[in-house]
Amino acid sequence: MEKTALLLAAAALLAVGCQCKQEPTATTAETVMANILQRKSVRSYTADTIPSQVMENLLRAAMAAPSGRNLQPWSFIVLTDKSRYDSIFAGNFNLPMFKASAAIVVVCADTMAMMSPRDNRDAAPSLQPNYLWRDDMGAVTENLLLAAEAHGLGACWTACYPYPDRMEPVRNSLEIPATVVPYCVVPIGYPAGDNQPKDKWDPNRIHYNRW
Repeated sequence: MEKTALLLAAAALLAVGCQCKQEPTATTAETVMANILQRKSVRSYTADTIPSQVMENLLRAAMAAPSGRNLQPWSFIVLTDKSRYDSIFAGNFNLPMFKASAAIVVVCADTMAMMSPRDNRDAAPSLQPNYLWRDDMGAVTENLLLAAEAHGLGACWTACYPYPDRMEPVRNSLEIPATVVPYCVVPIGYPAGDNQPKDKWDPNRIHYNRW
């Protein structure tokens, strides 16, 4: 219970932000680190539903991610109507996992944006390709997963982009605009079973000052 309370407190701090200029306390740092290191891919879920306020917290955390030129190209489609999943995810081998989850978040990216040219920031904005959307969506998705972990939920990042056989059913069924890419599909629910994180720490992958 103490760990859960600390993780929820960290999630709240991440969601609303801190207006003070004080250095983070050891407790805050340890709580955030614990949440990051405890994150894992969860593929089995209980039948419990996710409260609407909790889902809003997850999306609030996702939208707190950084983005190139602060364009914030993200949109989210939250799915709970399982009767539609057969058509939305036609041919996707993750369909059984999707149906077992309490909710699904389809993370989407607009590949176009109104902006000035990089070499002339004073020019009038015009609709241009946003070449950084892939980087932005990775940050968004990780925030979503960490927020799910902090709330005691399980989630799994499953690819949609760049696979046409996964993207097109999602795009067509959800009527996603042509310039918007369904980047990934994240099923979320309360974990069933004992899911443990993987220890991925490897100091041999760290280089200081040169390769």
